[in-house]
Amino acid sequence: LHTPMYFFLLNLSLLDLGSISTTLPKAMANSLWETRAISYSGCVAQVFFFLFLIGGEYCLLTVMAYDRYVAICRPLHYGTILTSRACVHMAAAAWGSGFLYAVLHTANTFSLPLCQGNAVDQFFCEIPQILKLSCSDAYLREVGLLMVSGILLFGCFVFIVLSYVQIFRAVLRIPSEQGRHKAFSTCLPHLTVFSLFISTGTFAYLKPHSISFPLLDLVVAVLYSVVPPVVNPLIYSIRNKDLKNALRNLF
Repeated sequence: LHTPMYFFLLNLSLLDLGSISTTLPKAMANSLWETRAISYSGCVAQVFFFLFLIGGEYCLLTVMAYDRYVAICRPLHYGTILTSRACVHMAAAAWGSGFLYAVLHTANTFSLPLCQGNAVDQFFCEIPQILKLSCSDAYLREVGLLMVSGILLFGCFVFIVLSYVQIFRAVLRIPSEQGRHKAFSTCLPHLTVFSLFISTGTFAYLKPHSISFPLLDLVVAVLYSVVPPVVNPLIYSIRNKDLKNALRNLF
């Protein structure tokens, strides 16, 4: 399993494990102890690590789209383009981008004066909920940073879409039906994971304020922060013969 695709899957698994460990343990502990308290430093750490891991995952999914593009569209050059060194550099760039994204948003968010109390109406420290506690003039500064981040994230989204356009064009030119099915099956898990990740996250952060109320905010937060990390291993393992064989050999 020491190939580029599985190297990236290892990094994706670490990011998934980290992101779900950032939010759920504290929420479960609060539920068991019947409290909703979190320290200020704990809230800062939770925001930072969650943004770091979620941002890194989005960048890694972009890298994995490039991996699938090279595998399908330039198969003869796959080994020379995606060398071990190149894979390490791309994975490091994804982790580094997530770190930078987290530093910017965490520093900016917690530099805002909180004028409306200290009760976050969510099961973890989430930036939109924290911004509701800030002053209106300071709120605009974070909105500006979010817009800049949105442009960068949209660039990654366009890259992934264009990669899959090229992939589908290449797959449709494969003469045999079995070959087309095999090519599609290698891309389907990544496409499913990306669609789930981007749809839930986009709805969470871009839904209209007119339909924002506590229960819906809670459900949406669970959808984008808990569901993708839980189902990603299932999506990649159910249709993957190599993973099934590796697990069978392990047991």
